[in-house]
Amino acid sequence: MSEVIIRKAVREDCPPMLELIRELAEYEKALHEVTLTLDEFIEDGFGKSPVWGAFVAELNDEIVGISLYYDRFSTWKGRRLYLEDLVVTERMRGKKIGKLLFDATLEYGKSNEYSGMVFQVLNWNEPAINFYKKYSPSFDNEWLNVSIELRS
Repeated sequence: MSEVIIRKAVREDCPPMLELIRELAEYEKALHEVTLTLDEFIEDGFGKSPVWGAFVAELNDEIVGISLYYDRFSTWKGRRLYLEDLVVTERMRGKKIGKLLFDATLEYGKSNEYSGMVFQVLNWNEPAINFYKKYSPSFDNEWLNVSIELRS
């Protein structure tokens, strides 16, 4: 296998990144919930007021994984890095690409002086849970996720 390159995402990476997001949604049986358009995705990441950043894993000029994050603020802890999605295309799983992306994201958080990194994992996603356990995280069983849709 050629060497996987981990780098910051650029505007041109958005189409394959959105495909990976759809692949994840399909795995989570929620593809119908992906309503984000490519134009919105590009604007939100590379427009006048970007709200997300990402690392991509590239192999032979193909994006095979992403780590998408954004700023979060905690009144108790200060600036936190929120990991929205860590995705590696199914055919490339088990090759340590997720670890490379996750480690790059952790290093980004440390070097930019975030107080920590937070994220969610579905309670049935045992492979992901086992992956994250290697980093000695704290799993929270008290808080409920709440979401309100502002557009239809």
